[in-house]
Amino acid sequence: MSSATDSPAADVPVAPDKIGPEATEADARAITEAARETSWDRPSFAKGLYLGSFDLSLIHPWPEARAEDVERGDEFMARLTAYCRTMSGRLIERDAKIPDEYLAGLAELGVFGMKIPREYGGLGLSLVYYGRALALLGSVHPSLGALLSAHQSIGVPEPVKVFGTAEQKQEYLPRCAAGAITAFLLTEPDVGSDPARMGSTAVPTDDGDAYVLDGVKLWTTNGVIAELVVVMALVPEHRDSDGTVHKGGISAFVVEMDSPGITVENRNAFMGLRGIENGVTRFHQVRVPAANRLGREGQGLKIALTTLNTGRLSIPALCVASGRWSLKIAREWSNARTQWGRPVGKHEAVGKKIAFIAASAFALDAVFELSAEMADAGQKDVRIEAALAKLWSTEISCRIADELVQIRGGRGFETADSLEARGERAVPAEQQLRDLRINRIFEGSSEIMKLLIAREAVDAHLAAAGDLASADASLQDKARAAVGASGFYARWLPKLVAGAGMDPRSYTEFGRLAKQLRFVERSSRRLARQTFYGMGRWQAKLEHKQAFLGRIVDIGAELFAMAACCSRAEGMLHTSPEQAATAYELAEAYCEQARVRVDEYFDQLWRNTDDADRELTEKVLAGDYTWLEAGVLDQSEGTGPWIADASPRPSVKENLHRKYR
Repeated sequence: MSSATDSPAADVPVAPDKIGPEATEADARAITEAARETSWDRPSFAKGLYLGSFDLSLIHPWPEARAEDVERGDEFMARLTAYCRTMSGRLIERDAKIPDEYLAGLAELGVFGMKIPREYGGLGLSLVYYGRALALLGSVHPSLGALLSAHQSIGVPEPVKVFGTAEQKQEYLPRCAAGAITAFLLTEPDVGSDPARMGSTAVPTDDGDAYVLDGVKLWTTNGVIAELVVVMALVPEHRDSDGTVHKGGISAFVVEMDSPGITVENRNAFMGLRGIENGVTRFHQVRVPAANRLGREGQGLKIALTTLNTGRLSIPALCVASGRWSLKIAREWSNARTQWGRPVGKHEAVGKKIAFIAASAFALDAVFELSAEMADAGQKDVRIEAALAKLWSTEISCRIADELVQIRGGRGFETADSLEARGERAVPAEQQLRDLRINRIFEGSSEIMKLLIAREAVDAHLAAAGDLASADASLQDKARAAVGASGFYARWLPKLVAGAGMDPRSYTEFGRLAKQLRFVERSSRRLARQTFYGMGRWQAKLEHKQAFLGRIVDIGAELFAMAACCSRAEGMLHTSPEQAATAYELAEAYCEQARVRVDEYFDQLWRNTDDADRELTEKVLAGDYTWLEAGVLDQSEGTGPWIADASPRPSVKENLHRKYR
């Protein structure tokens, strides 16, 4: 027997008493699989790329925003730009804090409600303008972008908007829009991307009116100043007074941060993003009303992943800002600095770096804008596009930041304050490098993102292969699965032999970019064939070939970026004709650079050192080479355990939580 509090059995694939430090690999896989969205009710351009189906009509013509959204968005951006000019990123960096008056000013502008519908007091901006606002704010200081992304993309507003009841929306969304800062609490000292090890619990009270929350959450961005938070916690299996048994499972709760029993025990400090107020939050016997649960018991991870589907686009937006700023600094500095009788930018070694920054900055803009426009239109499934945008943007922007430091030379390594103190322009190139580095870890590390994307990319193969892809299946089951799979591949493989990419007349409406799209189409089919070969070679072991799958994902990411650049450039013929010619040049430059990388990835699929590296790693972990570690002092020894104790108990530390308003 079940009730409205329960999730379907598929959402609770592992009994709550098996979740925790002793969770097995099979438990972790089952929980992750259950949280995935498995249906594809709308077309996906990126999913097609991995299956050898290059459907350009899904991204071109460039999606057009509604005139009303553009008008309201432009008006807001004008007001926000004026306010941003009054803020000092240098002040935030020096004080490691966003001043309370800045937060109050942003609240007055409605910035905390950019994505919240107008009926709840928000601005109701599109994802495109929300991202543009984040980029602008991030150019003042990236901590501003991190603050608002954590609040609005994954904090209380988004999950309440999507999963909340009418009463929850009415209670929380107006507060969030008015400036109540929020946070999202999933990570724990021993829980990262593997929620099967979750230790936080939410035990229902006997009367069923509330849950008692215990646990420790780590890296709670905004947690120090948040008024409201979304907390993920494990609800144990429990029984109602009438005998009804509820399965429980990982669930989501909206929690008031001034509730008794909550202690912000530490404000964490990092190599970058020095203005974010990120803390360790302990919950001890915190009473949370049952009305504060989002969705059903056991639905927490599905809520988290659904929220991240488009929430991840906030990071690519911030990467756009870094690309634009880096291009401006590289251009101005490379004209001003002279070496060997020529501006440094005229030397090919530096010029190559400038060309990479310029082409990549255009691509960053195209990838974000395309993904956001498609998400706003709502006609396509963009979960893979958003994940690819996050993965690719964070990697490429970190490389841009590193190249900018190299172009600046010694000044790139020097702080802005030091430069200014000796009379030079205060360019924080080293700060950008520090600030951007976390983006490859935020909201799913690059390694985890590749596994998530790869899982979706090979989904059709896994569905067709059935028990062939199961390590636990019997030989009889595998034989039956082989018969079923042969039918799928007999229909699918012939489609990968030829396509528009082999016809020199294809995509002629794109002019000089037509050959780039033909390359993308050919490479998409080649990518699908290589994935099939990998599936056939390793079958159930494919999931452990993470380096192979990572290269598959990287190829798809580059093809997506190339297609976005071409569509963006051609679209600008109609929207910005005065810039179209230069846009074509930038798109072509990016595509030519990306083609080299794509060819290298394809080559590395089968020519690599993966097996040897795996053996070497096992020996390193076994301690075979500890002699190589001699001759240095590890001053971290004795400072504490690798992972802090997160067992339930009252806090013994001062509560660092504070309110800005």
